[in-house]
Amino acid sequence: MPNLDLLLTFLEIYRTGSLSAAAQRLGVTQPAVTGQLARLEQQIGEPLFVRSPKGVAPTQRAAALASRVGLHVDELRGALDSTDAPPALRGTVRVGGAAEVMSLRVLPALSPLTRRGLCVHATLGLADDLLSLLVSGRLDLVVSSVRPTREALLAVPLIDEVFVLVAPPAVAHTVDPERLKADPVEALAHIPMIGYAEELPIVRRYWRTEFGRRPPNPVAMIVSDLRAVLAAVAAGAGISVLPRYIADPALAAGDVVQLHQPEIAPLNTLYLATRRGAPANPALTVLRDHLQRAAGEWNDL
Repeated sequence: MPNLDLLLTFLEIYRTGSLSAAAQRLGVTQPAVTGQLARLEQQIGEPLFVRSPKGVAPTQRAAALASRVGLHVDELRGALDSTDAPPALRGTVRVGGAAEVMSLRVLPALSPLTRRGLCVHATLGLADDLLSLLVSGRLDLVVSSVRPTREALLAVPLIDEVFVLVAPPAVAHTVDPERLKADPVEALAHIPMIGYAEELPIVRRYWRTEFGRRPPNPVAMIVSDLRAVLAAVAAGAGISVLPRYIADPALAAGDVVQLHQPEIAPLNTLYLATRRGAPANPALTVLRDHLQRAAGEWNDL
């Protein structure tokens, strides 16, 4: 079993995305950090980080390990520190994400931490805008629907969204099942589409992935909230593609039906993004580790 020093070093590397930054926070040399990481990887039996000139990126195994041990190691470290040290859950964490996943998953999952004294400031918006706020220091963490590529950011996978094509039952009855199998684009072309944005990004991705073509459907409505898209579908305005966690209640109630059953469900990965080398923030660390554990209980979205 890895000892506490190895896990402390691992967590600092994981949280900073840099061996040198981890060494600075721990007050040791970079070779010492490199050596401890090598020992831990030897005990684990596989690499925990992918090295590059920009720093290090965690593997899936590293993300899972951080999720399991992060809070426990922090509590042990806090118990060994001076009693004058501030409690780990005091402070504010500024979190950004899309309105839907924040409302239905992230913020409810953080309620146990707010009951322990943590203050969460949530900003809702589009991924690119939120990541810009993260880079500028106006956010501490972003739940991003796109993989961040900026050098200043460190991102780890959080969970996969699963997408479903939904329609009101009355509209579904107008689709010929045999034609849907043979030529789904033409079978669905007569049905109005409800989109999240004018470019129909979610719908176009589904059509391209599943049908190999762009949707020719007329557009009935554009609304920048997927919960409102679902409401419009249920009311009979048209069809759309939604994350399953949003559509599930309406599917269970029979308000909408799944119009197409792909062999492999289309996915989109959500990421937890933070700034590389940001000042140590125990509250952010606890929140991030808590979200990773919560996402493990969600299975997928």
